[in-house]
Amino acid sequence: MVEHLVDVAVIGGGPAGLAAAVSAGEHGAEQVVVIERNSWLGGILPQCIHDGFGVEETGKSLTGPEYAEQYINMALQKNIQIMLETMVIELRENREIVAVNSNGLHNIKAKSVVLAMGCRERTRWGAMIPGTRPSGIYTAGVAQTFINLQNIMVGRKVVIVGSGDVGLIMARRLKLEGAEVVAVVEILPYPSGLLRNVVQCLEDYDIPLLLNHTVTNIEGKERVEEVTISQVDGNMKPILGTEKQIKCDTLLLSLGLIPENELSRMAMVEIDDRTGGPSVNQELETSVPGIFACGNCLHVHDTVDMLSVEAKKAGKSAVECITNTGRKQYETVIHVVPGEGVRYVVPQRINRPGKVELMLRAKKPMEPVVLQVTAGKRIILTKKLRCATPSSMIKIGIVIPPRVFASRAALEVRLIG
Repeated sequence: MVEHLVDVAVIGGGPAGLAAAVSAGEHGAEQVVVIERNSWLGGILPQCIHDGFGVEETGKSLTGPEYAEQYINMALQKNIQIMLETMVIELRENREIVAVNSNGLHNIKAKSVVLAMGCRERTRWGAMIPGTRPSGIYTAGVAQTFINLQNIMVGRKVVIVGSGDVGLIMARRLKLEGAEVVAVVEILPYPSGLLRNVVQCLEDYDIPLLLNHTVTNIEGKERVEEVTISQVDGNMKPILGTEKQIKCDTLLLSLGLIPENELSRMAMVEIDDRTGGPSVNQELETSVPGIFACGNCLHVHDTVDMLSVEAKKAGKSAVECITNTGRKQYETVIHVVPGEGVRYVVPQRINRPGKVELMLRAKKPMEPVVLQVTAGKRIILTKKLRCATPSSMIKIGIVIPPRVFASRAALEVRLIG
């Protein structure tokens, strides 16, 4: 077993992992290692050949590979150690990592660890779509890999289930490649993806979006031949008599993303059931001291720009944890809980007074809406918002006064429509 002693170990070489590693190097960490199981850096970015990346962060509209290249170059300039084709098989509470690659087993002892494992797509079985098991059924991300990286066309007559951002982008991509996108079917009464993607990927290409619909059956022996779609009621149950058969040879699934946290659980990190990711404080430190989390393994983000900003904070916090250069930590912890109209809030706990940035999502579209943060009977913040949708993350900065922190009252975040 090869022994490594490092300051900061980052698990995951996607955009979050790279941004966290670069930030750790910029804030004084001398030995930073990025552990990536794939043979390339950048995570999903190399297959995202459309532009729109980096607009918020750099003011430039870059493609996914261009955006990834910027951070890869910065990591190389910082002499950050990169371990590709390396699988982490164990993460311990004492921040020891056991990994394996072609050179054998590695025992990496880190002073702090940043979790940046990303997320995976929900499959057909996660949505319990009945029917036969023919070829021609893909998740949207797999179809994107085939078309953009391997030049393999997945089908010619396509139905897309779910209106997540990757599914919307693939609807446009397939249309540009000459396929017929019959419809995008969404079980919710509103799109799951960003409004700009609905406009640019569906409306601009005359692709139908069927809200309050779902796929209730898949037919086909060797290859998908048709799917059955049905309207759903307020409880998302199919309505009998509304069935409609659609001929197609391909079914794409854009059913949402699941944060990857098997390693987090292995290290006994507390997981928030609402986000599917670790429970963290305002410094993005998990319930296990010295282990931090960022990116889509913490919670699913709208854009890579927001993700990178968060990851940089995690990298900085990981260094401050080692050098004790951060702000004073208190024994008291107050919890942040989602209230009316809020699906989840990150961070889930706060361990010092002062300025805190909250990230949250609405349960349903609301317009107009008032965001309110309370601590017991005290109102900490009230802000009017033009609208709130589940597809767009809300970021808000608040200041926790010492007297409110000392009261130990939980912060409740509400969206009042």
